[in-house]
Amino acid sequence: MQPILHLSIPVRDLAEAQEFYVGTLGCQAARVRESYADVWFFGMQLSLQDRPDEVAPPADSTRHFGVTLDRDDFDEAVSRLLQHDVQLLVPVTTDDPGTPVEQTKTKIADPSGNVIELKTYADVAAALEISTHSYPAALEHGN
Repeated sequence: MQPILHLSIPVRDLAEAQEFYVGTLGCQAARVRESYADVWFFGMQLSLQDRPDEVAPPADSTRHFGVTLDRDDFDEAVSRLLQHDVQLLVPVTTDDPGTPVEQTKTKIADPSGNVIELKTYADVAAALEISTHSYPAALEHGN
């Protein structure tokens, strides 16, 4: 069996969270129980935990989770978000344009303030390769 990543996050309102992840982001609904609901977030099992006391508004977008999509899926996701009037916490930007490590990304927050990053790489293999551009400290230590 291929490993399946699993993440559990607190939400302030379970129905609202389900509507956002399924209706807005286009995730597939999965198990639903009284205190949580699972959705398939681009291949990852995401558990939305009904824990309003643990929800805090995002102070910044440093703490986040996300997904890397191919360009067409990224563009479709951003278009879908904009059609649903989802505010982009970080506008769509492209880092290192025209280079092998070019990436385009944006960040949003779900209704409970959980920050989500969506990104796409021009060349996934180049972007994930250990290089002096991406990981200079690792190369200095022989990793």
